[in-house]
Amino acid sequence: MKKLMLGLLLVPLFAMLSWADEAAFRSDHPDEYIVQKGDTLWDISNRFLQTPWLWPEIWHVNQQIQNPHLIYPGDVISLVYIDGEPRLTVDRPVKLAPGETKLSPSVRVLPRDEAISTIPLDRINSFLSRSRIVSEEELEAAPYMVAGPEKRIIVGEGDYAYGRGDFETDMTNYGVYRKEEHFRDPITGEYLGTHAQNIGTVRVGNTDEDITRVQVLTSREEIRMGDRLLPSEERTIESNFYPSAPDDEINALILAVEGGLSQVGKLDVVMVNKGDREGLLVGNVLAVYKRGEVTRDPVTGERITLPDERAGLVMIFRTFEKMSLALVLEAERPLAVNDKLLNP
Repeated sequence: MKKLMLGLLLVPLFAMLSWADEAAFRSDHPDEYIVQKGDTLWDISNRFLQTPWLWPEIWHVNQQIQNPHLIYPGDVISLVYIDGEPRLTVDRPVKLAPGETKLSPSVRVLPRDEAISTIPLDRINSFLSRSRIVSEEELEAAPYMVAGPEKRIIVGEGDYAYGRGDFETDMTNYGVYRKEEHFRDPITGEYLGTHAQNIGTVRVGNTDEDITRVQVLTSREEIRMGDRLLPSEERTIESNFYPSAPDDEINALILAVEGGLSQVGKLDVVMVNKGDREGLLVGNVLAVYKRGEVTRDPVTGERITLPDERAGLVMIFRTFEKMSLALVLEAERPLAVNDKLLNP
């Protein structure tokens, strides 16, 4: 599993907030838990709390730990009371070095990449790097693959080919993208963006010419003539996920599921019809609601709609202007395209 920094470093860990009370904790919570390899912060939070994303609000930092921003396998998470308030703390047992017979003052140095993850990042790594939501105009204006060697219409890793269009003079690496689905808001009909799927990367030669020789560096599938070339993004995968409720009221929908499926399960990636414009942030948690079924009243005979039912949780992990990508964290029943997403 890929490792990432604990999302808690995005909040003032040295502060203790006054929100915590007994109602925040599960009735079956343990008094302490030893962190295991493969755990995530979300899993551990679920052991203690009714609402896992509220972890930072009941967290108390043990000042004896040099770097309280990271939690490692072997750390002990304990429920304690401070000034009458229930808090969660972390203790890091000190191990004797080979040959030592007693403890002595020392600093336990731990590699950052051994820290447990906030969520299972490996489930979204490939999607983060392979998908973009772009405008139709941006995609149509982008350079494109125009010809392969010896008139081939398909090329792959290691091949040379030719691209045509306006390349940026200071950019040598481009991603190869294939146009997928156009998205419109199911309610308003507004165009939200186009899903561009990355299928490889190329290095371009002299960009002063209209037709440019390119070398295929990587290919996840066959690259075809007409595929678009977009500048490689200079971005690292967001690792500091801090699960939180949105600041503003959100009323969104699931537009699609990774892979073009219609049913949604735990740890699936979904596309959402709200984004930066509506104030959604990376880490925002949304509750999923199934639409109430339509049935017939057995007494009056009239058709009635039952209330919507909460069925899961998703967390936003990447945002665009009008859309977002989210990871399903909980699914109490099968979710589906067009399910509602509301503040948790």
